[in-house]
Amino acid sequence: MADHSPTAATGLRATPGGLLDEVRVAVFVLDGEGVTVLWSQEAEDLFGYRAEDILGRPAAALLVPDQLRSAVERWFERTWAGEAWAGILPVRCADGTRRQVEFRSRRLHDPHGAPVILAHAADTPTLRRLEIDLAMSLSLINQSPVGLAFFDTDLRWLRVNPALERINGLPAEAMLGRRFGDVLRGTDVAGVEAAMRHVLETGEPLIDRRTTGRTPADPQRDHVWSVSYYRVDDQAGHTIGVGTSAIDVTERQRADAEVAAARERLAVIADAGTRIGTTLDLPRTARELAEVAVPRLADLAAVDVLDSVLSGESAPPLPPDGSALFRALAIVTGHGTDAGRTAHRVGESESYGPFRTITQCVREARPVLLARLGAPALRHIARNEEVARVFADVGAHSYLAVPLIARGEVLGTLSLCRTRNPRPFDAQDVALATELAARAAISVDNARLYSRERTTALTLQRSLLPRLPRGRPGVDIACRYLPAVSEVGGDWFDVLRLSAGRVGLVVGDVMGKGVHAAAIMGQLRSTIRALALLDLPPDELLSHLDGIATSLGDSIATCVYAVCDPRRGWCEISSAGHLPPVLVRPDGTAELLDLPNGVPLGVGGVPFATERRRLPPGSTIALFTDGLVEERHTSIDVGLRAMTRMLAGDPRPLEETCDAILEGLRRTTPEDDVALLLARTHEPDDAGTA
Repeated sequence: MADHSPTAATGLRATPGGLLDEVRVAVFVLDGEGVTVLWSQEAEDLFGYRAEDILGRPAAALLVPDQLRSAVERWFERTWAGEAWAGILPVRCADGTRRQVEFRSRRLHDPHGAPVILAHAADTPTLRRLEIDLAMSLSLINQSPVGLAFFDTDLRWLRVNPALERINGLPAEAMLGRRFGDVLRGTDVAGVEAAMRHVLETGEPLIDRRTTGRTPADPQRDHVWSVSYYRVDDQAGHTIGVGTSAIDVTERQRADAEVAAARERLAVIADAGTRIGTTLDLPRTARELAEVAVPRLADLAAVDVLDSVLSGESAPPLPPDGSALFRALAIVTGHGTDAGRTAHRVGESESYGPFRTITQCVREARPVLLARLGAPALRHIARNEEVARVFADVGAHSYLAVPLIARGEVLGTLSLCRTRNPRPFDAQDVALATELAARAAISVDNARLYSRERTTALTLQRSLLPRLPRGRPGVDIACRYLPAVSEVGGDWFDVLRLSAGRVGLVVGDVMGKGVHAAAIMGQLRSTIRALALLDLPPDELLSHLDGIATSLGDSIATCVYAVCDPRRGWCEISSAGHLPPVLVRPDGTAELLDLPNGVPLGVGGVPFATERRRLPPGSTIALFTDGLVEERHTSIDVGLRAMTRMLAGDPRPLEETCDAILEGLRRTTPEDDVALLLARTHEPDDAGTA
């Protein structure tokens, strides 16, 4: 917004409303007798006397109070003698008021050589106010720790304060009269000059604009400044330039960044607390850990567990050659990166030599940081040369491996890599990754231990399931056992060959989960088999079993025991707190039996009852555990009715019926153990098939 008018080009333009207009200096001239020979318009404005009222008359007679007349005459004599004089006098104005006026006077000669006295006068309060304003402005500018500058409309430096000299590392003489971009080339010249032009054109100030660059004060390091811009107008409203203030906020910016990073670290840790370990599934827990790390901490995260940890009771020492066999449990990459090509597939095992970074991490049980990855380092983190080339292709530039340590045992590693994020891993990242790994390692170890215990319990459970006796005259049998997807319980069933062609049917459920429940189940099953050899009625057998269950501690179980006699066509049933069986008659009608429901085994002291039902040939009886018919947030009666409906109707082969029930009740992957036992009677002479 430079002014290119002719007056501006020649420097002849006057600006009304400037400082002289604000001060309004009065000028008048006295001859040797003190008579007024010249009286300016400003003098008339200041004192109130018109020129015709004072010209040709002694000025002192009109302006000076009587008591000061002699002092003023002495002042006049000294000035006439050639001595300049300055002072403040109370002046009598034309309207009768008195005003404090500051005078400056000295002797001059007119064009004819005659001596005269030239006097300047100004209102004292106005001068004091302007002096205070100027002094305060200068003090603030010169002593302010904020860098201050003033630019003209061509963006040339016109004024800088000492603070800005220190910020820029240049004396004022090196800046004044030059354009901004000619002085500070290492800064955002285009951005700063655009901001100043915007302010000049719009008058809208720009506050706290951050700009980054280097100045001669510190040419080796980037600094950040908070700069504000203001348009400056004179008293008449004409734009004369733009003022700027600059504060070096490099340290504040760094501190803010550190605080933001600390908050982000806390947020990641808090996120990890809610997202990691939501289940006891080992692969899922490992993936949850990797997903927390990407993309907030890394562009690639891999969780690898020592293969020996997955198969053994504890992690044995590494082999003598120092190598280690790892199994990948989870690999997560950030959006828009091909870093996943560097990892082996989840579930695969890979052997790493003793000098590989991941092996070093587990051997020394400490984080290993490779802040900058060169070609040799890439070969140390990659499993082979081909993968090392892929690492280079995707821009991997920083790597961090952190051990997963739980209960003093190194389980594996969390490996992190950055490709898109340009910042290398640092000590803060190591601390965060270590905290994440420490928290996650417990969840990973819990999942590992649970997986091992579940496998043990499932193995024990399956080993205790019966082998159905062959040659069961008059009865066809079909059965199913499905362990829970999460934790194995104590469900069981059994088929017993009894005397006189009878068959004993048992289904039970031990309260609890895991190996303990499976072990209790095994003891109860063995006890039932032993008691069944005594040909006890169902209620007596359950009474003896209850006494034994009581001796097993706090364990409680439910059980239903049925003795079927296909020759005579009857069935005796007794229940210990268990769900009643479903009886399907030969005509296809199905009924949920209404049995006297005794207390669970282990409660003790309560007798059991036996119910006898007719069981003509072609009848089907179904015994089952609650895992087959019970769902969360739904009444168990809904499942019981659904199962009764599925059993009703024309009979189907028992194996097909088992599958239809499991599929119809959506129990192919149950949340609780499922045991289902179907028995169908026929004439003992028949060859009956399942």
